[in-house]
Amino acid sequence: MGLFGSKKGNTLIDIIRCDEQEYLVHKWKPSDNDPFNNRENSIRYGSSLRVKDGEVAIFVYKQKDGTMHDFIIGPFDEMIKSANFPKLSNIVGSAFGGSSPFQAEIYFINLSGNIQIKFGIPYFDIFDPRFVDLGVPCAVRGTLTFNLTDFKNFIKLNRLINFDLYDFKMQIKDFFTRKVKSVVLNIPTESKIPVIQIESKIDEISNIIKSKLHDEINSDFGINLKRVDISAIELDKEHKHYQQLKRATADQQTKFIDAQTDINIKSLEETMRIQRKDIEMQVEGKNFAVHQLNQQTEVLNTAAAGLGEIGNIGNSGTINPAGVMTGIVMGGVLGNKMGSMLNNMNSTPPPLPTSAIYFIALNGKQEGSFTVEQLTQLIKTGQFTKAHYIWSTGMTSWDLATNLPQISQMFEANSPVPPPLSPI
Repeated sequence: MGLFGSKKGNTLIDIIRCDEQEYLVHKWKPSDNDPFNNRENSIRYGSSLRVKDGEVAIFVYKQKDGTMHDFIIGPFDEMIKSANFPKLSNIVGSAFGGSSPFQAEIYFINLSGNIQIKFGIPYFDIFDPRFVDLGVPCAVRGTLTFNLTDFKNFIKLNRLINFDLYDFKMQIKDFFTRKVKSVVLNIPTESKIPVIQIESKIDEISNIIKSKLHDEINSDFGINLKRVDISAIELDKEHKHYQQLKRATADQQTKFIDAQTDINIKSLEETMRIQRKDIEMQVEGKNFAVHQLNQQTEVLNTAAAGLGEIGNIGNSGTINPAGVMTGIVMGGVLGNKMGSMLNNMNSTPPPLPTSAIYFIALNGKQEGSFTVEQLTQLIKTGQFTKAHYIWSTGMTSWDLATNLPQISQMFEANSPVPPPLSPI
């Protein structure tokens, strides 16, 4: 028995499905062959329901106490029976029989399709918070993309009957353009994007708009805002306020760069001064005796200058005998002091020389480190020979002990004394 044109008693079996290519909400209507089509929403048990993947079929039952819904999510291809329609089983009593019609409106909602709306906001004044008197005309164009994910929330917020997608899109467009204008107006203050740079920040601004309006559009229209793509943000560059703002921004930028340069130079000078001081202190620490001599020499030079004043010829052209005697005494003191300082410097011994450190290879293993004295002892005991390898700091690789002059000499110095000659 086929589904089309086949009779069961005096009834025909409907195939309930949506054949629309592009839609958001589609209301199903019975075929012209249906004998009950004078009652548009009369549905019979046994009719076939086909719901594609990415669709949901909604059965709306109008009751005295309101409406009830059965939701059939695709993919689904079965006959209508109470097992699949819990709300329907409560409405249609067994007295009517399996072929009895019941009243329902059937809607198909597209869950997989994306709906795009182009929008454009004509010029409106936008203000930089640093120059609140300079309103610059700004226009915004772009596209928003939405789909349906929470269909139950959608049917609560929107009338399915007589649903018109064009009117729905116009409502969203009016709401969205009004909100976008408000968001863009606040971007220079909230997001710290200067008005002069706003044209180059369209990706960042698109994300800001989406994040701010996503929840609000969902709560008002029951749709999911997937994307906001700003295609252009245009400033009226011929407007006098734009020209003033551009000059003022350039002046501020120049002042900022100059101030930053001054700060960097002062910071560099301070760093160099500290480094110089550190170097001086290190040099003074290493040459403390010389530093002491320099300091004491300055003191003695000052004293010598004072002696010169003591022995000066007076205004009358005569020599001051007391000054000369004092100078002789002080000169002796200074001479003794300088000699003592030089003797102290000469008596300071130089630092001890650093002894070389060596590593040797014994029985296939690295041993060490050894000083020259320790190597000499190993040579005397025969544990270290010319055939062993040796390495020290500054060598690129291990080498035979006999190839190192300073080590080879150690073997010669420690060779055993030959026995005395036997008498003839």
